[in-house]
Amino acid sequence: MLSTRWSRRRARWALRRGLARIEIRLPSAHPGIGFTARIAATVMTEPPYPISVAEVTSRIRSVLRQAACDIAKDCDPADLATAADICEDHLRQVRFLPTTPRIEFHAKVTLSLLPDDQMAVAAVLAAQRRQAVADAVRLQRTKALAEELADPAAVLVRWTEQDAVDWNNPPSVEKVKAFAEALSKFRPRHGRAVEFEAVEVVREFLDTFPDLAQKRMLYGLLAASMLRAGRPEHAAKAEALLDAHSIPEPDGAS
Repeated sequence: MLSTRWSRRRARWALRRGLARIEIRLPSAHPGIGFTARIAATVMTEPPYPISVAEVTSRIRSVLRQAACDIAKDCDPADLATAADICEDHLRQVRFLPTTPRIEFHAKVTLSLLPDDQMAVAAVLAAQRRQAVADAVRLQRTKALAEELADPAAVLVRWTEQDAVDWNNPPSVEKVKAFAEALSKFRPRHGRAVEFEAVEVVREFLDTFPDLAQKRMLYGLLAASMLRAGRPEHAAKAEALLDAHSIPEPDGAS
């Protein structure tokens, strides 16, 4: 009886020693940068075991190393705290060896980065910041140019800024308007709010009335509607447009 009790105690001690410190280098989401991990396992099943203690120790170490690799390869080394929480949650789950009876165990893990990996993470972050700044500047420049050239007048100004401008062969009004219209249609969806779409519809509607008398009538109706809606300031602006259209247009103006 004492011998059996002593053998069980020795088995538990041997397992505890063999599973108290499992060291491994784990991959990360960035190739070439890895975590340094220390895993400590706890066996929940009491001896005797259907296989030797040495084999139990070896198989548990192998299972935990593979489990740690599987979860760490998707973790970001730049966020060590989150990576540690994810790995800890994963290894805390109860696992078992498919023996009869099965041997159950779980583990905890500690993650760290070696100095070389820390330097590599800092280099990656610095490169990402530089790229983010470059992308933001390029995107801002592109958006500003697209918004500018959505105005036909801006398209003509750009044409006049060429090194060799052929004043005898300027672009036609139709081509300039078509170019500007094409750019205006490629605004991001979040920039094409309902108000913007409404303005576009009204603009297209007004363009279908090229006659000056018709335009003055439409602006007059618009100003009157704004007054009835209790918006005198907007009505005044509409009347100002009406006054502007009262000025005779030069010959050839569209």
